[in-house]
Amino acid sequence: MSKRTEPPAQPSSTPDKQVSVRETFGLDSDMTVPAFAERTEYVPDLDPAYRFDHDTTLAILAGFSHNRRVMVQGYHGTGKSTHIEQVAARLNWPCLRINLDSHISRIDLIGKDAIVLREGQQVTEFREGLLPWALQHPVALVFDEYDAGRPDVMFVIQRVLEVDGKLTLLDQNKIIRPHPAFRLFATTNTIGLGDTTGLYHGTQQINQGQMDRWNIVATLNYLKHDAETNIVLAKVKGYNTPEGKKIISSMVDVADLTRAGFMAGDISTVMSPRTVISWADNNLIFKDLGYAFRVTFLNKCDETERPIIAEYYQRCFGEDIAGAAVEAVA
Repeated sequence: MSKRTEPPAQPSSTPDKQVSVRETFGLDSDMTVPAFAERTEYVPDLDPAYRFDHDTTLAILAGFSHNRRVMVQGYHGTGKSTHIEQVAARLNWPCLRINLDSHISRIDLIGKDAIVLREGQQVTEFREGLLPWALQHPVALVFDEYDAGRPDVMFVIQRVLEVDGKLTLLDQNKIIRPHPAFRLFATTNTIGLGDTTGLYHGTQQINQGQMDRWNIVATLNYLKHDAETNIVLAKVKGYNTPEGKKIISSMVDVADLTRAGFMAGDISTVMSPRTVISWADNNLIFKDLGYAFRVTFLNKCDETERPIIAEYYQRCFGEDIAGAAVEAVA
């Protein structure tokens, strides 16, 4: 008689364990938050070297734990979306990101009629969009570039920002009630008042009635110098020497200058921590710090702004970028 085999266990559709904020995220807090024991294909990849901002992490955790609508605001390159994803990764919480660029329409979110073949016959059936699908699953939905969304899209989203978060599909005479483990987040460069600085073309003013429906708004700024230096050193292993640490510190100095220049309106492109890591990696490949800087960042910048950025490099490394040839750390 053959041995009976049990079907594989299915992942839970609701959080089935609690994790310690202190142990999991390194924050000075006795809080515990709900999490899933099993990972699915929709859970973001975990970055073991990721460093969490205290205030932003607490805001995001409140969103997961208490089903609060959380918006994370800040300059681009500060890692707003990544922060949400890395929290989700440690909670084994499925996560879906949608970039609200000008091409995303109401139909993309809600769904549309599509012609399909059924038993050799062409029939029309409704195909749900990403929003109805996410609402019915244990998913953390993240709207990136929230302040760039089209008006028709924003009014669709406003429906699910209510306390009960129900979505009415008028075309289908159907009301979708959110899954108990559905969570909603957004990232934005502005705080709903439009672009008053001239730095973010294409952003819109957000209806204040809608802004009021976001329960928590967190601000994520650029990392402090030492924290960013430690992150780059943790990511790129080839610099773990006194000289290597000095080079990374100077790289972060250049990044800090681009951010100050960006906020002052002097340049339109800014170095993110990801760019610094790429620069460090490329320097190990080319063994030429100046060339690595050019192909990693400078060549992406407006030609009229390159002299300013080259000056930032000269101020931090004490040499002109055209002649820079600092050998990478072995």
